[in-house]
Amino acid sequence: MNRNRQLDFLAVTEAAALSSARWVGKGDRNSADQAACEGMRRTLGSMEMDGTIVIGEGERDEAPMLYIGEKVGTGEGPVIQIAVDPLEGTNLCANGTPNAIAVLAACVEGEGHLMHAPDCYMDKLVVGAECAGVVDITLPAKVNIRLMAKALGKDVDELIIGMLDRPRHEKLIQEVRDAGARVHLIPDGDLSVAIAALDPDAGVDGLVGIGGAPEGGVFAAATLCCGGEMQAKLVFTSDEQRERAEKMVDGGIDRVFRTEDLASGNVIFAATGITSGDLLKGVRYRRGFALTESIIMRSGEGTIRRIETIHRYAERYEY
Repeated sequence: MNRNRQLDFLAVTEAAALSSARWVGKGDRNSADQAACEGMRRTLGSMEMDGTIVIGEGERDEAPMLYIGEKVGTGEGPVIQIAVDPLEGTNLCANGTPNAIAVLAACVEGEGHLMHAPDCYMDKLVVGAECAGVVDITLPAKVNIRLMAKALGKDVDELIIGMLDRPRHEKLIQEVRDAGARVHLIPDGDLSVAIAALDPDAGVDGLVGIGGAPEGGVFAAATLCCGGEMQAKLVFTSDEQRERAEKMVDGGIDRVFRTEDLASGNVIFAATGITSGDLLKGVRYRRGFALTESIIMRSGEGTIRRIETIHRYAERYEY
């Protein structure tokens, strides 16, 4: 995938961030989500490609979405698989709290792959490059924490582990604390903290816990680009979910999925901050322009770039 297309995809997440930023703190999660989707859809539609959404927002939020199977682009050019979350953290945006971001992962068909995950939950473990090959999602939390501390050259009480603040994690939170590590609880939107765990300078050492499975391919794309490791197991809450997964996923659905099962080959990952948080600064306004901060990664060439962009005429992103 060429460098010009890399900047095109960056423009997509920037458009989603600028569009939804107008709704930060206004308490209207659906309008924020709609704005992000429309900004992203409009920019994707102008790109010369035959694009297909393979991972979309899903039906759970009952909000406007870029849906799985939707065709985007002009229809001319390379065939591209695209995974999106136009507004990761709808409640975060609506409440004006940290870590709302706009996210996209993409690959040219035949050069890379993004798993189409079923609409269920996924138990995830994400660590950076120094802990790759060290952890095992099937081991108790206390064992993984000791292994991580040794690999990172830290004392156990210096480790910070991120996870969603949910009742289902009460036992896991206590296990991590009993092991001596610290817990960074996230109210919503665990993707930005997962990416922070891949950055040795971000202050988070790993992400654990159960979240949405469709986002797993997006998590894995970032992990692949950073040389980290992701392990995951599908979690089902109904027989219907299990039956759908058996039709969608190649191989055993109860196995441990590795990074390469979820994302492989030459992929691009892009994210733009909406509200400032662990990973990125949010959209900031000045007289006559807006500022965005983004991160864009390419697994093929092994690059990770942070980009700050000045957007004049930012009012064009109001939807």
